[in-house]
Amino acid sequence: MFQLFTDTDTDITPAVAQEYGYKLISMPYVIGEQTTYPYVDFDEFDSKKFYDTLRGGVLPSTSGLSPAMYMQYFEPYFKDGKDVLYVHFSRAMSSTFNSLDLAMKELSEKYPDRKLYTIDTKGITILSYNMVRAIGELANQGKSAQEIVDWANEEVDKFAVYFFADDLKFFAKSGRVGGFSAFMGGILGIRPIIYMNEEGKMVSIAKARGQKAATAKLLEYVRTLQSDIKSQRVIIGHSDALEIAEDVERQLKAEYGDDLNTEIVVVNPTAGSHCGPNTVGVCFHAIHR
Repeated sequence: MFQLFTDTDTDITPAVAQEYGYKLISMPYVIGEQTTYPYVDFDEFDSKKFYDTLRGGVLPSTSGLSPAMYMQYFEPYFKDGKDVLYVHFSRAMSSTFNSLDLAMKELSEKYPDRKLYTIDTKGITILSYNMVRAIGELANQGKSAQEIVDWANEEVDKFAVYFFADDLKFFAKSGRVGGFSAFMGGILGIRPIIYMNEEGKMVSIAKARGQKAATAKLLEYVRTLQSDIKSQRVIIGHSDALEIAEDVERQLKAEYGDDLNTEIVVVNPTAGSHCGPNTVGVCFHAIHR
């Protein structure tokens, strides 16, 4: 017996989590003196209000969890005789996993017969969302935790995500993306095309001038790298840029057929604190990232 966990940085909502039996770990964001825990301090994410706040000049920050908080999440299940399978956003992106390690050291001593299985999606937002859904389906099919981990180890680098941001000042503050100049990009209207590499880090690999050119670049990466796209889920993510996301979806279906399995997802507020509003991306199954 094992309990599924994921975190809110994977874009999973409580409704989707319930569909697969996931428990949600809330990853906080900070605006001024206020720290907010998604789906703990609110039931539904008001994405329009949040991203309009960022458009108004607010630059949020984020913080990790303490070891005690991880223990509060996991210990009840260990105590109940269950293992835990935690599907999480990229370890390379946050020091919060140091707290996870400290928590597990203590829990392992207290519950030596219990095990924490972890799956590092080496992504965040829609890449992680795509994997969380796939893993949830495997769990619902009765796969064991080890079978799911083995599947993820084989598949993780075949989940690709490419996206572009409208205003680079958010990424500039977070320092989480290498390879671009936020200042020059803002002046020239240049949008870097960013992807998650096999180390689980965000890297800028191309540039496009304007939204239409950036969208075309995303579709070019899908065209070049996709692997059996018709039998896989394609996730389109946006931070309050629904029209652009719907345009991406229309173009994908025009190329691959109306039966392409697509889903449009809003970027969660914690990750959105780093990318800012009007970010759009696509996650798909690929020959490589």
